[in-house]
Amino acid sequence: MQDLNDLALFAAVVKHKGFSAAARALNIPKSKLSKHVARLEQQLDVRLLERSTRKLRVTDIGQAFYERCEVILAGVEAAEAVVATAKSEPAGLVRLACPNGFSPMIAHIMPAFHRAYPGIRVLITTTNRRIDLVEERFDIALRARDELDTDNQMIVRKLGAGRNHLAASPELLSRLGPVTIDTLGRLPTLSMNEQHATDTWSLFHQDGSSREIVHMPVIGCSDFGVIEQAAIDGIGIAMLPHHIVQRGFRTGALVPVLPEWMSKEVIVHLVFTSRHGILPAVRALIDHLAQALPDALARCTEVEPRQTTLLRAAE
Repeated sequence: MQDLNDLALFAAVVKHKGFSAAARALNIPKSKLSKHVARLEQQLDVRLLERSTRKLRVTDIGQAFYERCEVILAGVEAAEAVVATAKSEPAGLVRLACPNGFSPMIAHIMPAFHRAYPGIRVLITTTNRRIDLVEERFDIALRARDELDTDNQMIVRKLGAGRNHLAASPELLSRLGPVTIDTLGRLPTLSMNEQHATDTWSLFHQDGSSREIVHMPVIGCSDFGVIEQAAIDGIGIAMLPHHIVQRGFRTGALVPVLPEWMSKEVIVHLVFTSRHGILPAVRALIDHLAQALPDALARCTEVEPRQTTLLRAAE
């Protein structure tokens, strides 16, 4: 494949009808032009220009080659213009992946984003499966895990942190009687694990000790809305994020279970592939998510349980 610089310099010589005029127009040494054109002719094994001390003539094949060069160079300029436009103003398509539990918050913040950036289109995939941004061609992933991603190719932007707490309906606890950490695994439970018949809760005590509780949930579902409502209806004990249990505690629909035990800290964060060369549309959505998600989360805590699905603890 030919060097585009050689093509561009040859085309400039033809366009300006000589090496001297082209050198002045491009503000480069005449010797550099001559060197590039000679190299191009050598690579093509044809004579593109006939030179004399006073005159320059373009050969027939040189003229045909020049015309094709102009088409190629115009295409390159058009391609660069597309990139320049995309980099100058937020517009185009952005692909976002997030766990199912983030859906209500995303629903709260996307109308304002669309009003601010009408030229940006967003495709949102809600899934609890781990997304490979590079392989699956996503621009941003929203995640909540007990550890930040450590992949060197990924950029992480932390949004906040919290813990999950055990909760149940007052009616269920009145039927069960006293609950201890030793009896918890034998009681009816609810789980975010929809793949297996058993689940394990990793619980941490305020004094620094920890326990692994293996249990067989009555219901396993990756949607927090389902688990929250099942807990309110007295089906089992659930482990739910702080903002959900606080809403339940405030309304009396839920009460704490073993409040001294809780999950490891869960970190809510954004993941994307590069800080450099990132398109304005992607940057705009990253900044909007970082600014608006905390407020959206606060609004979601005020919604009735049957109307929302809230933050999932792990993607």
